[in-house]
Amino acid sequence: MNVYKSAKEAVKLIKSGDRVLIHGVNAVPFSLVKAMVERADELKNVEIIHIHTEGEAEYAKPEYQDSFHVNAFFVGANIRSAVNEGRGDYIPIFLSEVPGLIRKGILPIDVVLLNLSPPDKHGFCSMGVSLVGALPAAETAKIVIAQINPNMPRTHGAGFIHVNDIDVLVESEDELPEQILPEPNEIEMQIGKFCTELVEDGATLQMGIGAIPNAVLKSLVNHKDLGVHTEMFADGVIDLVEKGVINGRKKVKFPGKVVSGFIMGSKRVYEFVDDNPSIAMLDISYVNDTKVIRRNPKVTAINSAIEIDLTGQVCADSIGTYHYSGVGGQMDFIRGASLSEGGKPIIALPSTTRKGISRIVPFLKQGAGVVTTRAHVHYIVTEFGIANLYGKNLHQRAKALVEIAHPKHREELNKAVFERFKV
Repeated sequence: MNVYKSAKEAVKLIKSGDRVLIHGVNAVPFSLVKAMVERADELKNVEIIHIHTEGEAEYAKPEYQDSFHVNAFFVGANIRSAVNEGRGDYIPIFLSEVPGLIRKGILPIDVVLLNLSPPDKHGFCSMGVSLVGALPAAETAKIVIAQINPNMPRTHGAGFIHVNDIDVLVESEDELPEQILPEPNEIEMQIGKFCTELVEDGATLQMGIGAIPNAVLKSLVNHKDLGVHTEMFADGVIDLVEKGVINGRKKVKFPGKVVSGFIMGSKRVYEFVDDNPSIAMLDISYVNDTKVIRRNPKVTAINSAIEIDLTGQVCADSIGTYHYSGVGGQMDFIRGASLSEGGKPIIALPSTTRKGISRIVPFLKQGAGVVTTRAHVHYIVTEFGIANLYGKNLHQRAKALVEIAHPKHREELNKAVFERFKV
């Protein structure tokens, strides 16, 4: 029978050379991570893997580079310098394929550190707000260490683990990180309104967290019978659920339920999902599977980009060679939406950076990663309108993209179009 131990005692099971997976996004087990970092002098070459994580990642600091090496599926702000300075690495992969890497033994896990809800009367704990990576790791890791945290929401779906399958339990009351978004600005609201024009009644939505998704959700109050099947969602969904705009009646997969793989947001969203049977937290290999996504009607997937070239190539994970984020689930849903009956894959972004540099460019920066190819892209939306690139040739695409670029950059872009296509 497993017993409760201190975090300091629990992490003694981690050995030099181990591969350790940390529960990701807002489910980071901070007490366990802190205790692990405190053992840095005793450990060498411990590989830390995870998707995006919130909060400070002390193990990624320069002073710990002999003890810990980050190998991430997604580059968040807390490990960005480590990855770009050579103290860490980035694994480019579709989010849907992360569980397979673990289950197939391509990335076998020695130790998994989890942040779980207290066990119910049957002994089952919930993985709460994040299943990505943690679920397959809990199934396959040699050692499972879990902090039992009353602040972790108990969510319905696939993210349960029995206390008998946990090697070491640690009591914790870590607060979950919150993301409080400011109100969308004028540009973001305009982008949101254009995106809303593409959303039909009865559509199934996928969108993430941020100003533009927030603006889209604010603009959907007059729609009907929307559903949600998404890799993640935040607070903006709640208002539409409470108004009856999102009810999932038209969905084929899990009708009536909001389907997701992880959650980010404020305490409001944590309270909303806690013990809520209308929320189904499922394995990301299922949520992001294109053959599952396409079964729902009118899948409308709204994703973002760093820059887009005149042929429609979408860079979303790097600024040149500088690793900024990750592939994530963009391609999973862009492709899934395009295969859905009446589906609409959308890339939405401001026409310029905060410094006024055009995001629509003649050529992607040297070393930039193409996340969504020009063969996959359909709709591009900026604050200046909607460009539908589907079925258009290269010259037609370029002209359509110039029309939604910022006016101060259109002359320069038109010159680039002429130089490239001689038209």
